[in-house]
Amino acid sequence: MSDVRRGVWYGIAAYALWGLFPLYWPLLEPAGAVEILAHRVLWSLVVVLVILTCWRRWGYLAGLLRGGARARAGLLVIAGSIIGVNWGLYIWGVNNGRVLEVALGFFVNPLIAVLLGVLVFGERLRPLQWAAVGFGVAAVVVLSVGYGRLPWLALVLGTVFATYSSLKKKADVDAVESLAVETAALTPAALVYVLVLEAAGAATFGHVSVGHTLLLVSAGVTTAIPLLFFGAAAIRIPLTLIGLLQYLAPTAQLLIGVFVYGEPLPPSRLAGFVLVWFALLLLVLDGFRTARPRRLVESPA
Repeated sequence: MSDVRRGVWYGIAAYALWGLFPLYWPLLEPAGAVEILAHRVLWSLVVVLVILTCWRRWGYLAGLLRGGARARAGLLVIAGSIIGVNWGLYIWGVNNGRVLEVALGFFVNPLIAVLLGVLVFGERLRPLQWAAVGFGVAAVVVLSVGYGRLPWLALVLGTVFATYSSLKKKADVDAVESLAVETAALTPAALVYVLVLEAAGAATFGHVSVGHTLLLVSAGVTTAIPLLFFGAAAIRIPLTLIGLLQYLAPTAQLLIGVFVYGEPLPPSRLAGFVLVWFALLLLVLDGFRTARPRRLVESPA
């Protein structure tokens, strides 16, 4: 199997696992969303530290805390705080019957990223990107009418993840080391919350069943495995292909929301999703148009 084909399968595995998360988080009830989040942080850190030990990557991690690299570590600490918000809202949304809105958040994420590029970084958009943003805004209006309210969860998730992605890109640190710093930054708050919950007699960890306890512990592995698959894919296949594969996760979440949890998708909401999909199609077309000349320039031929 070629390296590129292997990378495609790694990417599919990563996004497929992320897409199946709505089936996993409800299994952790009766734990609340914040307790689940706290255990996800704690056990993810444990898993990442084990991986760093097995791979003998502690030297690289230590280098982030020295000299000029401290700025990158600072970015990762901020990114960790942001991804904590994303994880918490995601778990809360799934466990409160809002899987479709969660999926929408990841569909609109690329559109919000483009908009942030204009508003925050002063980037200039190409015509297809402007058209995509226009269809995205129209989709939000249509979905607001369909929901009878602004789809705030989707917009917050999309904005938070777009901000997180920009910080990660600027920090430019390998996935495992990055997750180590991010979860370490969140660990003190997570540990305090777990201990306070235990002292108040409101904790579910170790008090429901052995299976439930193991499921909470498994949140660390569940977080790390798709991330490792994604890291393996990112170094083997082009960014444009990664951009296409990323839509597997929200598509799976959408299907789970409709066919597993029976969330309603009336024509008014479906119309909003169709507008989002059309906007994403425009972004994909724009990505291929701009990537093709770059490949010709970089080709050794």
